[in-house]
Formats: sequence, structure tokens, C-alpha cells
Amino acid sequence: MGFYSDNFLRTIRNQVDIGQVIDELRLETRRSKDLVRFRCPVCHGFHTATNAKTNLGRCFDCGKNYNPIDLVIAVTRCNFVESVDFLKQHIKSAAKVIDDGQND
Repeated sequence: MGFYSDNFLRTIRNQVDIGQVIDELRLETRRSKDLVRFRCPVCHGFHTATNAKTNLGRCFDCGKNYNPIDLVIAVTRCNFVESVDFLKQHIKSAAKVIDDGQND
């Protein structure tokens, strides 16, 4: 656990793929050609979607938006720093982000 720069946190939020986070958290999913729906950890509905351009997940039933950090917090009920640590340890796309920006 440690201090993370704003730049590093912004990079984690934007570049750690939300789809990989959903898979790592083992959320129930329904996939079609261009769409990934996941079970919302708040309301448990499936009226959800991910957006690759914004790297966000959204539940249209409860209105909650999830970035990678928020999604880990919602599913694991950990705190912010623990969520970032989880992403660093478990998500493959975080490796380059960590190498490039952790010490900013």
C-alpha cells in the first residue's frame, strides 16, 4: 500500500480494461458480438453495458457508473487503496501502466 499520484490513478482508471476487471472479478456476464452485459453488484440487474471508448460500465436500472476502481470497490467491498492494489496485482493490462507511471 502506498501513495499514488493523480496521474497514475487517472491512468489506472482509463487504461485498465473494464472488461478484464469484470472477468477477473468473475461477475456473471452475457456477451453478444459487440456488447458485454454484467450483473450489477449494487442492484443485481443485467440492464448494463460497457463502453470501450470511456472504459466505463453502467447499470441503467440503478444508474450507477463504474470505472475499474469503482467496480472493484463495489464487488469486493474494499477501500480505494485496496482496490488499486487489487488492480495492480490481478489485471494484466495494469502491468504496463504500473511500469510507465507509478512513480510520477
